Amino acid sequence: MYHRFDENKYPSTNIQMEIFKKQIEIIKKNNLKFYNPNKFENEFENPKEEKKILITIDDAFSSFYEKAWPYLKENEIPFILFVSTKPIGKKGYMTWDQIKEIEKEDFAFIGNHSHSHDYLVNYKFDKFKNDIDYSIKIFNDQLGYNPIFFSYPFGEYSLQQKNYLKEKIIFAFGQNSGVIDINKDKLELPRFPINEKYGDLERFKFLINLLPLQYKGVFPEDKFITNENNPPEMIVEFFNEQENLNQINCFSNEGNKWDKSKIKLNKKKLVIKFREKFLFRRGRINCSLNDYEGWRWFGIQFSIEKN
Repeated sequence: MYHRFDENKYPSTNIQMEIFKKQIEIIKKNNLKFYNPNKFENEFENPKEEKKILITIDDAFSSFYEKAWPYLKENEIPFILFVSTKPIGKKGYMTWDQIKEIEKEDFAFIGNHSHSHDYLVNYKFDKFKNDIDYSIKIFNDQLGYNPIFFSYPFGEYSLQQKNYLKEKIIFAFGQNSGVIDINKDKLELPRFPINEKYGDLERFKFLINLLPLQYKGVFPEDKFITNENNPPEMIVEFFNEQENLNQINCFSNEGNKWDKSKIKLNKKKLVIKFREKFLFRRGRINCSLNDYEGWRWFGIQFSIEKN
């Protein structure tokens, strides 16, 4: 997941084009191919064995169009560009003409990123619905369709909001880290955020070689944590045939401090006892397993209610 390109004032969402090009070269040198999103709908239930890399870009900043788009177009590298409809045409953002220019290419896809790009998890449900419905109207007016792809602003959502989106789109991406596999929830797809802090080349090499840590289910299903259930009791249920589960380690950031999580594996269920409450506004847990095929990884992001 990328945002800005060569915008040095915003290191938390920026990547240098020089680094971005090196990252693309690392992907190629590892003999990995890029995933064309046009196959997503047909192949999700019947995936190929071959691992591929999917590039996504959030927000449609003008720096993407000016810096990264010419490079991606020249090399025909597939990607999804997630667009929030409200800021389009304003300073620092792309225009609809530019979006339509990109959307014509068979390797470039547009995704819905809400209308306002606000902290939607704070919205009353009717206001949330109005925001989503208005973005869909604008996409239909401008492109003639509503994209099947969606990404949650800031990776935040409640179960009620996710269930509403289920009626409007097919795939939704969060900001929880991990590798997509057949068992991932289509409306909670993971991505690795890449920026100046978390985009160094050694980390990038590690990320692209990660394997999915698959699971049957994660509880609580609602990733919005209220004051009444903070911290939540988290359970990850695995499949009977999965091996080496006793090698799992998890790290979480409750209290805004990253530390090793307290975990207990009971048969094929991993129970996670958080040390203390998560602090507003986001909580994260990442779990990894050094398997015989390589490192496996999954991450969960919680949205935390304000006190």
